Amino acid sequence: MAEPQAESEPLLGRGRGGGGDCPAGLTTCRSIQPEAWACLNEDRHLYRSINHRMDASSLWLYRRYYSNVCQRTLSFTIFLILFLAFVETPSSLTRTADVRYRAVPWELPCGLTESVEVLCLLVFVADLSVKGYLFGWAHFQKDLWLLGYLVALVVSLVDWTVSLSLVCHEPLRVRRLLRPFFLLQNSSMMKKTLKCIRWSLPEMASVGLLLAIHLCFFTMFGMLLFAGGKQDDGQDRERLAYFRNLPESLTSLLVLLTTANNPDGACRAREGPWGSVRSLFLMNLLTAIIYSQFRGYLMKSLQTSLFRRRLGTRAAFEVLSSMAGEEGAFPQAGVKPQNLLQVLQEVQLDSSHKEVMMEQVRSYGSVPLSADEFQKLFNELDRSVVKEHPPRPAYRSPFLQSAQFLFGHYYFDYLGNLIALANLVSICVFLVLDADVLPAERDDFVLGILNCVFIVYYLLELLLKVFALGLRGYLSYPSNVFDGLLTVVLLVLEISTLAVYRLPHPGWRPEMLGLLSLWDMTRMLNMLIVFRFLRIIPNVKPMAVVASTVLGLVQNMRAFGGILVVVYYIFAIIGINLFRGVIVAPPGNSSLAPANGSAPCGSFEQLEYWANNFDDFAAALVTLWNLMVVNNWQVLLDAFRRYSGPWSKIYFVLWWLVSSVIWVNLFLALILENFLHKWDPRSHLQPLAGTPEATYQMTVELMFRDVLEEPKEDELTERLSHHPHLRLCR
Repeated sequence: MAEPQAESEPLLGRGRGGGGDCPAGLTTCRSIQPEAWACLNEDRHLYRSINHRMDASSLWLYRRYYSNVCQRTLSFTIFLILFLAFVETPSSLTRTADVRYRAVPWELPCGLTESVEVLCLLVFVADLSVKGYLFGWAHFQKDLWLLGYLVALVVSLVDWTVSLSLVCHEPLRVRRLLRPFFLLQNSSMMKKTLKCIRWSLPEMASVGLLLAIHLCFFTMFGMLLFAGGKQDDGQDRERLAYFRNLPESLTSLLVLLTTANNPDGACRAREGPWGSVRSLFLMNLLTAIIYSQFRGYLMKSLQTSLFRRRLGTRAAFEVLSSMAGEEGAFPQAGVKPQNLLQVLQEVQLDSSHKEVMMEQVRSYGSVPLSADEFQKLFNELDRSVVKEHPPRPAYRSPFLQSAQFLFGHYYFDYLGNLIALANLVSICVFLVLDADVLPAERDDFVLGILNCVFIVYYLLELLLKVFALGLRGYLSYPSNVFDGLLTVVLLVLEISTLAVYRLPHPGWRPEMLGLLSLWDMTRMLNMLIVFRFLRIIPNVKPMAVVASTVLGLVQNMRAFGGILVVVYYIFAIIGINLFRGVIVAPPGNSSLAPANGSAPCGSFEQLEYWANNFDDFAAALVTLWNLMVVNNWQVLLDAFRRYSGPWSKIYFVLWWLVSSVIWVNLFLALILENFLHKWDPRSHLQPLAGTPEATYQMTVELMFRDVLEEPKEDELTERLSHHPHLRLCR
C-alpha cells in the first residue's frame, strides 16, 4: 500500500527562471488545452490525484475513463465477478441450506461461469492498462495498489487456465480469494480505511495482548479452582465441562468474555460478576482505543485528501492563468473571468453549484481573479446549497389569500401530525382489543369507518397544501412527496377495498374475494398508515438529528460496507474450503425427533442449527452473520470442533476478532463522529440531512472539515515545483 507521501507527490510545476524553456516531451504552456483545466478541476472535486498525463489525447482518454459509462461498467464488472461465487461450484442454487432437506444443487456446466469470469478479467486488464498509461511507469512502480492489481490479475488468469485444463475439477480456486481485491482497489475511501486499520493495529495489539494475558491468567486460576476431587458430584461435572483442559478452559472464558452464554457459563461456574466486569472493562477499553486511534489516523488521511484538493485547485489556477497568457509574451497575473466562464461549461459539476459559481464569476466583471480568490470561489463546492422553493401562487381574492396563509402555515403540518397520531392510536386500540380474536371472527366495521375518515382527511390535506403552495412548491418538499405518495397509495387501496367488499357495516366479515381477504386489505392499509406516521420526524428536532445521522451513515457507509463485504467474502471462501461437507445430516427420520431427544440440551443437534454450514457461499454468509452477532456462537464453535477438529477454533476466533471486535468498533467510531458533529452547536446552523432545506448529504471528508488544517501557500507552491508530464512556463 502506498505511503501517505505518495498521495501528494510533486504534481505540477512552473519553469524556474524567466526564460520559459520547457523540457522536451512535456506539455508546455503553449499547448495547454481548456480540457486540461476541466480535468484538473474534476480531479480536485473528486479528491483524485492530478499526477497524470496532460497532452490532448491523454486528457481525452482520461475523461472518457472517468465518465459515468466507464465507471459504471467497471463497477458492474466488479459486482459480476463477486456474484459468481453464488452460482459456481459449490452452487447456492438450492431451496434450503438445511442439510437434512437439501437436495443436490443445480450446478452450471463447466465453462459457463469461467467464460463470464474471463470477460471480467479482461475488463480489469484494460482498466489496469489505461491507469498505467495515464500515470506513467514511474508512478506505477511506486504504487503498491497498482502492483498488487497486476499480481492479482496474473494469478487469476493463471489459475483460470489451470481450472479449464482440469475441466473445473480443481480442489482449490486461488483466484476466488483475490476477487475482493478488485473491489478494494477501485475505492479510495476503502484504501484509506484499510490504511487507518493498519496504522491502528499496534495499539489494538497492545490491548489484545492484555486480553490474552487476562484470559491465560483466569484460565489457570479456573483450572486450579474448579478441578476438584468430587468426580461424582453433578455440580463438579458441570464445572469440569468448562475447565477440563487448557484449550477447553480458554474457549470457555473467551465465550464468556463475549457474553454469548453468560447466564449459562457464569452461573454454573459461579463466576458471573467477575466475568461481567472483565467484559465491560476490557472490551470497552478496546473500543475506546480503536475509536481514538482510528479517528487520529483518519484525520491524517483526510488531511492528505484536503491537501490534494487544494493542490488541484491551485494547479487549475496555474493552467488557466497560463491560458490567459497565450495572447501576449507574458501571462497576466490571475485568471480572466471570461475564460473561467468558458471552461466552466465543460466541467462535470452539480448544476446548482455550477450556477452559483458562474454568478460569482460574473460579479468580478473583467477584473482577473487572484489565486486566493480562485481558491475561495471553488470552496463553494464544499458548501450545502439551500434549496429555494418555487414561489407560491398569487391569489387576488382576500378570502383565498387568507386560506393560502392558513393552509401553508407550519401549524397546519402540526395538525396533520395530530391527526396521524390519532389514527395510529385507533389502530393500536383495535389491535389490543382484537388480540385474542381470530381474523375471520373480527368485526371491522368501526375500524373500516375510521380508516375511511382518516384517508379522506389525508386526501383533503394533500389538496389544500397543493392549493397553498402550488404543485411545484408542494413537490419541492421531500416530506410532502412522502405524504402525497402514501396518501395516493392509501386512497387506491381503500377504493379497491370498497369496490370489492362494499361499504362497511356491522358484522362486516365477507368471504374472501379476489387475491386478498378483507383482513389482508385492512392490514395493508394499517401498515401504510403506521409507516406514514414517520412524517413527524422532521418536526421534532432531537428526532431529526438522529434521523439525519442515520441517513448520513447510510450514504457514507460505502467504504465501511465495502470493507465488510471483502471480509465476509474472504472468510466465506476460506470456510467453504475448510468446512465444506463436515456437517452431515443424521440418518433415519428427517424429523430428527428421537435424535433431538437424546442430544444434549443446548447443543447444535438439539437446537437444530443444521442450516449453519459452509456447504455453499450463501450458507457460509448466513453462518458468518450468526457468528458475528455472537449470540449462541459457542454452539457453532463446539459443533465444528466435534465435526472437523479442535483446529477449527482458530478460524472462528479470527472471525470474531475481525468482525465483532475490529469492524463493529470502527462502525461505532463513525457513528460517534456523526453524532458529535450533529450535536455540535456550530453545526446547528447547517441543514439536517433528510430535511427540506438540505439538497445533499455531508460526506466523510466534509464532516471533519472544521478540524482539518488548511494547507499554506508556500506548501502548495513547493509541491507545484515538479510534474512528470507538464511544465507551465511562467
